[in-house]
Amino acid sequence: MSDFMLPDIGEGIVECEVVKWLVSEGETISEDQPVAEVMTDKALVEIPAPYAGKVTRLYYQEGEIARVHAPLFALVAEGEAEDDDQGKVAATPPDKAPGSEPGEAAPEPSASAGEVTAVGKDFILPDIGEGIVECEIVEWRIAEGETVAEDQPVVDVMTDKAMVEITAPEAGRVTRLHYGQGESARVHTPLFAYLPEGGEAEAASPQPAQGAAQRQAAAPARGAAPAQPTPVKETQEPVKGKGSYGRTPASPAVRRLVREHGLTLATIPGSGKDGRVLKEDVLRYLESPQGGEKEPATASQPSPTPDSARAGGAPQGEVRVEPLRGVQAAMAKRMVASAQSIPHFAYGDEFDVTELVTLRERLKVKAEARGARLTLMPFFMKALALAALEYPILNSRLDEAAAEIHYLPEVNVGMAVDGKAGLIVPNVKRVERLSLLEIAAEVSRLTEAAREGRVAPSDLTGGTVTISNIGALGGTYAVPIINAPEAAIVAIGKTQWLPRFDADGQVVRRAIMTATWCGDHRLIDGGTIARFANAWKGYLEDPESLLLAL
Repeated sequence: MSDFMLPDIGEGIVECEVVKWLVSEGETISEDQPVAEVMTDKALVEIPAPYAGKVTRLYYQEGEIARVHAPLFALVAEGEAEDDDQGKVAATPPDKAPGSEPGEAAPEPSASAGEVTAVGKDFILPDIGEGIVECEIVEWRIAEGETVAEDQPVVDVMTDKAMVEITAPEAGRVTRLHYGQGESARVHTPLFAYLPEGGEAEAASPQPAQGAAQRQAAAPARGAAPAQPTPVKETQEPVKGKGSYGRTPASPAVRRLVREHGLTLATIPGSGKDGRVLKEDVLRYLESPQGGEKEPATASQPSPTPDSARAGGAPQGEVRVEPLRGVQAAMAKRMVASAQSIPHFAYGDEFDVTELVTLRERLKVKAEARGARLTLMPFFMKALALAALEYPILNSRLDEAAAEIHYLPEVNVGMAVDGKAGLIVPNVKRVERLSLLEIAAEVSRLTEAAREGRVAPSDLTGGTVTISNIGALGGTYAVPIINAPEAAIVAIGKTQWLPRFDADGQVVRRAIMTATWCGDHRLIDGGTIARFANAWKGYLEDPESLLLAL
């Protein structure tokens, strides 16, 4: 028997109310069958079963408050003996302490992250995003035998949407890492094992544990035989300039750059806060004499020279093969599905944004004084949201199965960002209600997070229409693919100063920008998208008209 730990169900959510149990004690359930409905401070969430089995205990009554990472219900897997006297420890929710009811026997200590085995508790990889079932191990930040503190970063994992940082649920000593770097880990399976602080004495001579069959198949490294104990590494004091846990702080993008050049992060002087290594520090180190020479991988494996390669080493020009994973794999699937299932209709036009460029230059200094970086993107988004209020079909979704059009109440404008992890599309929520400064702050936040691969799942969901600024990379025209289930997307080209005729027939210098729309032809016809584009164009060519809608 094992306890199902209530997973992370939203950013910052630590507890929720059990609204309704969809199963009862003693009932046999199948994998992914809905078990309970819980209410957070944001939405009603349905909790599915991690695998097939028999429900033996419900830890909460309807209406009670359950905490994240605490036991929600107990489940005996198919083929597993229900008798729970072979080393498993029944967990107890925080608010249901032993002896809270008369005559109730005190159970064994709680396993707040999974089963207690010879190597300690297994930390079960929680839900890390809507629909995500597996992720890639990018970098372990700890090693077996290392002592960790509560909430200390343990591992960076890459989903098909963004980079996610997994932290330690409590203080203790890491005893086993179930996956190697680059391997794929599945949600609801053990990620690493640890002994809680003060719990090593109890776990010194445990009985062999029988894991659920499904978990053993997902993580074959977990055997029934006790593993040899790993020596405890002495706890070190944080090194000055090396972050809170004695490690050099740096973003995933910087760490990847360091790996690509065969360097060691600890050897690079960091100029950021607490010794954080920035991209500029790496580039500066590479230009320095000590950085010009790559650190040798090992003494026994020298890098092959061109002569040795020709003499029998790896042939020159051989094909390099990389697995399609993470964001790239997700983008490939989504784009193929969108192109095959949605009839795209393209519409292009050019805008005279001379007045807009002039206005932005005037407001840029004032925005910087308020701590905001004002680009043209906030203007594009605000104008688009206002035009969508006039033509709500552009801000709708098609439910093909029900033959219904859903008109969405908010305009959440997505922006395609070419980050280190690949192309992702975070979105700014409720643009129609935000000021230009508020939109600018959100654009800056999302752009920085996307380029580091650390966008929150909530920022990647709920988009209603998307802007792809291909002009930022120098392109003039592009025909984008709709980001399903949205109904439209626009690609903006670079702004160029070109000659145009004014009202008097004189040649003048104007700032011209191209825009190409693609709409779902099942919902949007040519006339509708043309009228919508003209409304958007009107706001951008006469930006002062935005004041009437603010």
